[in-house]
Amino acid sequence: MSIADRSLVYPGNNIGVLLVHGLGGTPVELKSVAKGLNKAGYTVHCCQLAGHCGSEGDLKASGWRDWGASVEAGLLRLRETCDIVVAGGLSMGALLALNLAHANSGKVQGLLLFAPTLRHDGWAIPWYSFLLNVLIDTPIGRRWRFVESFPYGLKDERTRNVVLRAMKSGNSAEAGIEGTPSQSVKQFWHLIARVKRALPEIATPALIVHARQDDISSLRRNAFVLQSRLAGLVETLVLDDSYHIVTLDKQRDILIERACAYVAWIAERARQERNASRLNVSHIAAA
Repeated sequence: MSIADRSLVYPGNNIGVLLVHGLGGTPVELKSVAKGLNKAGYTVHCCQLAGHCGSEGDLKASGWRDWGASVEAGLLRLRETCDIVVAGGLSMGALLALNLAHANSGKVQGLLLFAPTLRHDGWAIPWYSFLLNVLIDTPIGRRWRFVESFPYGLKDERTRNVVLRAMKSGNSAEAGIEGTPSQSVKQFWHLIARVKRALPEIATPALIVHARQDDISSLRRNAFVLQSRLAGLVETLVLDDSYHIVTLDKQRDILIERACAYVAWIAERARQERNASRLNVSHIAAA
């Protein structure tokens, strides 16, 4: 049985924004940001990753290459109508955006990295989680699943309760799955390793938005690592009243405002570069 496509599409002008959800998540976790960007005039596509919005078995049957292919398809869709594309995402989605930019130099003009996750080392991650590295290829490890626990990446109690109800109801299209199979986590590790190697080669300008109190991925070993290793311009916004799911949490309006301003800056920068390139061509032709 095939999984229904829950991708979100908001038509706008010729500036496109591709947004990618996290591991075990859903495009809904980016809906508020997508609507905010669309209200500013931009065309927005929140793609659904392969194996997501279905069962744990569906997710387990997919891998990082399948997720990357979903993002590539989203880029192709946006490029049909958009001259400028900014790619971004939440948590693992941010890494998939980085991977996309690395593989498509010149086709992605900017990056929006929301709570980018290179390490699961936030304050809510159990101290014994390192054992998974040792056990993941054993019979016990292969059966293990990461079950979401308090505070579920959200500091806002009202939003947390809404998400939790949807998750407990089994509606994975609205709130994602409650348990992530260990083999899907392993696939995420493969993606992390690939992106880490590529960081010094990624010169695409990036905006990082990360919470100081992120319960899943610490500011120091995730956002700060990207700041130091990416080859392009990096702007960072540190939120002081949010947890991991910054796109839904208390300060999402601040995130949306900064993201809109950043996409506008990327678009203007791209236009200036194109005009300069045309001017240079004209001078060469005249000579």
